[in-house]
Amino acid sequence: MPAHPHVLPAPPALTETERDLARWEDDGGPAVHTRPGPQAGQWLRIAAALTERLPELAGREDVIVTCEEQTRSGAPAAFFPTQAALEIDRSLFAPLKPAAINPTQVGDEENYPVAWGAFTHEAAHAAHSRWTTPPELRGTALDAAAQLLEESRAEHAHLHRRPGDRRYLRAAVRTLVMDGFTSNTPTDRWQAAGAAGLILARRDAGILDPDETEPLQQTVTAVLGPDLLNTLAGIWTAAHTTADDNDRAMLEHARAWCQALSADPAGPEPAPDPTGRRGELAEVIGKVVGAVMANEAAQAAARSRSEAARTARTRAKAAQAAHARQAAETAEKVFAPGARPFTPDSQRERARGRRALSPVTGTRPPTRAEKAAAGQLARALRAAAYRERTVTVTASAAPPGRLNMRGALARDAQKAAGATPTAQPWIRTQRRQGPTPPLRVGIAVDVSGSMRAAAAPIASAAWIVAKAAALTDPDSRSATIAYRRSLTAITTPGRAPTRVTEFHADGGGHSLAEATDALTAGLDLMTPGTGRLLVIASDGCYRTHEAAPAAERIAALRASGCAVLWLAFDPDPHPLPGTTLLQLTDPAQAAPAISKAATAALAATNP
Repeated sequence: MPAHPHVLPAPPALTETERDLARWEDDGGPAVHTRPGPQAGQWLRIAAALTERLPELAGREDVIVTCEEQTRSGAPAAFFPTQAALEIDRSLFAPLKPAAINPTQVGDEENYPVAWGAFTHEAAHAAHSRWTTPPELRGTALDAAAQLLEESRAEHAHLHRRPGDRRYLRAAVRTLVMDGFTSNTPTDRWQAAGAAGLILARRDAGILDPDETEPLQQTVTAVLGPDLLNTLAGIWTAAHTTADDNDRAMLEHARAWCQALSADPAGPEPAPDPTGRRGELAEVIGKVVGAVMANEAAQAAARSRSEAARTARTRAKAAQAAHARQAAETAEKVFAPGARPFTPDSQRERARGRRALSPVTGTRPPTRAEKAAAGQLARALRAAAYRERTVTVTASAAPPGRLNMRGALARDAQKAAGATPTAQPWIRTQRRQGPTPPLRVGIAVDVSGSMRAAAAPIASAAWIVAKAAALTDPDSRSATIAYRRSLTAITTPGRAPTRVTEFHADGGGHSLAEATDALTAGLDLMTPGTGRLLVIASDGCYRTHEAAPAAERIAALRASGCAVLWLAFDPDPHPLPGTTLLQLTDPAQAAPAISKAATAALAATNP
């Protein structure tokens, strides 16, 4: 059975070099002068950090951890109960450089799962291996069997406290198991039982998966037979439920193990069978370890993808929040009372040296036709916002409600028959008026030089929509922004205009993205529950740096459920993606078109 020097009653005997280094100076001084390596300080820091982290794994604060270039036990990691010491081989952290290792930082163990798995295994021994083999039995087959059973028992107990450490123990399975099996290991009963006690017992402890251990299951079944393997499985299962300090029970389990394999408990371990096929166990355990590593790699990749997706969502939310704050600031500057034209940062460089002039040329009283159009639109919006009353019919055994005679007779019959009455003869009908959704309409009108013919019709439409919204519902709002390089408010949210604001179109540039931001923030166009509509009046002849950000804003609005209408008057319009194009031959048709779209948006709203 392979040696498992993970829990040693005492450290190995000192070497000659160690004894020389331990001599006092007055006895002649150390016979050997050693110089610490260039990274010795880093490994001392790592060992101190591991010592600091050990209590969270083992629940003990008295254990000192050391990182050795070559462990004294010869194992990759070991725990010395009598000295409360734990050693770990530095090579387990490869290929990381010591400066890149920081166990003090929780989560850093993700960078060296194999080393952390071996560390966790020894921490499990520190927490749960509270029994020892009597000195007179050490080195016997009984001792070897007991230490074998303790391997999976300690990990099983550890997982009950810290189930999240499973993946680290799995990552270290090669380190904890494979070193004991080589190409010279014969496939005899004692060795096969040892492989089962190390691998299949970890399966039953919840560390490995059945599909990963299936190759070894078949091999040891062929060597031991199903009955003997079931007997051994019963022994390690019983060991998993044994208390940490119950040395008598653990020794009895080890005795039963030896007896099942016809080995003398008081004698040495059985000698390897020279006729056994050599290397078979190492090969099949290699397959098990390979399957475990492949599954761990797949799970690590899945965790990495999940973490990347979570990080991307977090960044997207942060970017969205930052954009919302920027949009709110833009809306505040554009819609502030008496505000001058606002030039966004994206246009400041192009507008440098030029004063942002307002396209507004003045105001006029609304015409009779415009007043009539506003009233007609208000009536249409109120009709679109109306929701039928919801009717709820409930049945009950007692009033209030309308008595249903058939149900009453059925209830009387149930009572006469001595049965529990279940009929509910009283029918109650409740009618509730549904909520009326408000309207949100944002109009962005292009006032570059190519839109000169649309200026007067859009100014009229802006007043009509704003007036109708104010007449429809106290919570309904609309706003209009004239955009070129700068943004100028024509109508503002929550303020019913008394006069029509007129403007001309003779500017340059297109700040549609920023105009959309201001309208979105000022009217809350992203929030469901209202009739939401964004109207863009433009020919769409934009440069790439102007069209791309505007298309992103439009896509976000459409995704939130806001309708986006593109009004075009040019014979060859270029609407941005995601908009509903309405090409008008006469700019005077703008007001009816906007009114129709607003009514449709309100009618389709689910409050």
